[in-house]
Amino acid sequence: MIIAIDGTAASGKGTLGKRLAAHYGLRHLDTGLIYRAVAKALVDTGDRLDDVERAVAAAKALDPDGFDEKVLKSHAIGEAASIVSALPEVRAALLAFQRDFGRVPPGAVLDGRDIGTVIFPDADVKIYIDATPEVRARRRVAEIVAAGGTVSEAEVLADIRRRDQRDMLRAAAPLKPASDAHLIDSTELDIDGVVGAAIKIVEQARQLPA
Repeated sequence: MIIAIDGTAASGKGTLGKRLAAHYGLRHLDTGLIYRAVAKALVDTGDRLDDVERAVAAAKALDPDGFDEKVLKSHAIGEAASIVSALPEVRAALLAFQRDFGRVPPGAVLDGRDIGTVIFPDADVKIYIDATPEVRARRRVAEIVAAGGTVSEAEVLADIRRRDQRDMLRAAAPLKPASDAHLIDSTELDIDGVVGAAIKIVEQARQLPA
């Protein structure tokens, strides 16, 4: 079974992906971390974020086992990743990796921006999660503060609005719900409410004839 979760920044798709994977005994891949790792590699070497050749080389050299999730989820790396992920050549370089991961039995939960539209258009279940920019900004600030950082909520909100626009308007795999995706608005829901809604969606899909 392949469950594709797409959604906007800080909408809760990563946490939902982990919870669904644990619930169904599936592997989980936060595909955003892959793009963040590419961005971090470019930042570390001082290369431009729009240097296609260097970005593709970094994508091909990734070792997911060595990811430091705390570092990759920093505010600065997230902003850089949004730029890197808009490069069609980078997306192409990472396409096979994501598909190979999902096809290993018994399946996987993948979350990102284009899982249901590009990576796995034939996924067994597709979910698109969103929330208002203001709520997402508050959640992201809470994450940063919990990790020991400090950041302005106004700055995070402005960043989220920029990322939304960049993700939705980019030429390569723009962020949008798949035509057959189930929509979850997490604005008024806590994570347990979101997970409960998603499990209902998955169970309904499993009951449908193949």
